[in-house]
Amino acid sequence: MKRLLKGTLRLIALLISLGIVAGMVTAGVFAWKGYRMYREAVTETPVAEKVESIQSMDGYVYYDELPEIYIDAVISVEDKRFFSHGGVDPIAIARAAWNDIRTMSFVEGGSTITQQIAKNEYFTQEKRMERKFAEVFVAFELESVCTKEEIFEMYVNTIYFGSNYYGIRAASLGYYGCEPSELTDYQAVMLAGLPNAPSAYSLDVNPELAEQRMAQVIDRMVECDRLTREEGDALLAQQP
Repeated sequence: MKRLLKGTLRLIALLISLGIVAGMVTAGVFAWKGYRMYREAVTETPVAEKVESIQSMDGYVYYDELPEIYIDAVISVEDKRFFSHGGVDPIAIARAAWNDIRTMSFVEGGSTITQQIAKNEYFTQEKRMERKFAEVFVAFELESVCTKEEIFEMYVNTIYFGSNYYGIRAASLGYYGCEPSELTDYQAVMLAGLPNAPSAYSLDVNPELAEQRMAQVIDRMVECDRLTREEGDALLAQQP
């Protein structure tokens, strides 16, 4: 019986080892394909050129023109370790991978703000492993040539807010008739939540759903110590 048990344990250990090796080989293949995809993309449009193109957009809003509460809200819901990671957040990736395995789906990607810029500006939204690696390589390069403030402002100047509004300035003017620097706290936090599902949360289409999303943003801000619970409740009670 002991010999049988030892043999079974050895077989299990062997299978686990083979699984780990197979996983590493597969990851290596996808990483190589992703690197080639990244090189093709940045050869066609170098990262420095892409950054200059975004920053030269009409109506571009700089970091110091954004309300602090808007910055806090975006970071809380999109990338709470934004200022401490190097473009990729291993903790978020591990959490997303676990949730994907647990639900047998590919619904979470653990993407940072930097990775989202890489994906939106260089690649399609198609969920392919090699594309995921490619956006990581672009994210690393973005972090090497830009400050965190520059990365953040590029993100909010290019994302979609619904109702055909691209960028924080268009959304601020379109929804509230003011410049981003003039947004109230309520308006700023509301806009921070829209890009998660811009067509569904558009204030012109479904203001009730948008307010529900705003409540989720406030919950995340409280969790991230950007607001107290009392401040969050008071903010949600304000008028737009």
